Amino acid sequence: MQLNELVARLDDQLAAQKFADYCPNGLQVEGRASVAKVVSGVTASEAMIDAAIAAHADVLLVHHGYFWKGEVASVVGMKRRRLAKLLAHDISLIAYHLPLDAHPVLGNNAQLAKRLGLTRKRALFDDPRQVGDIGVLAEAMSAEAFAAHLGSVLQRPPLHVPGGPEMIRRVAWCTGGAQGFIEQAAAHGVDAYISGEISEPTVHVARECGLHYFAAGHHATERYGVQALGEWCAAEFGLTHTFIDLDSPA
Repeated sequence: MQLNELVARLDDQLAAQKFADYCPNGLQVEGRASVAKVVSGVTASEAMIDAAIAAHADVLLVHHGYFWKGEVASVVGMKRRRLAKLLAHDISLIAYHLPLDAHPVLGNNAQLAKRLGLTRKRALFDDPRQVGDIGVLAEAMSAEAFAAHLGSVLQRPPLHVPGGPEMIRRVAWCTGGAQGFIEQAAAHGVDAYISGEISEPTVHVARECGLHYFAAGHHATERYGVQALGEWCAAEFGLTHTFIDLDSPA
């Protein structure tokens, strides 16, 4: 299919225009006009670009792309190397940040919930432009069992800050670097809050507001949305799709 058609369909599917984001969503680097093979991954690192080149990709589809607010504009060093490889191999870079977090089926939060067995009940925020969810487990679990469950699903042990009740059933979550939403989660009276990262204040909020906090990894919690989006492209348009997971400890 044509690149411009693919981008238009992705923009529409993810309602990209509705989000005021920290980066441009959609086509960030233009490559060849015709698309047959899509490689997806979490972050458009140089290693991911090398993997896309090796896979003969026409498009690299990611969650973390380029041109973030506050980023130095000069095309030097690491940025030059990344862009040079994409341009030399005529590979398009397509990236979706908040739109991919928020999508009710393909999004990072929805895909994480699916894997953890969480049933969504409501949004974490009343503002639809904000990201995050609240839901329940089918059966209550001890904090220790829930931590083990997270570790098993995400293939890495979470950092657990105990602060809530002995048993966990009502859970809030927001993938990636959303530890700052913990007070909003506490205000809803959940037993636990899951995100990707942790900051020093997060520990005290969990302890003082009476909920468990699980920092499950920024990369680990955001592997699934872009993978689902790539699979959607394959099913919807007959494209070849390969998800490449380059691990990150963050």
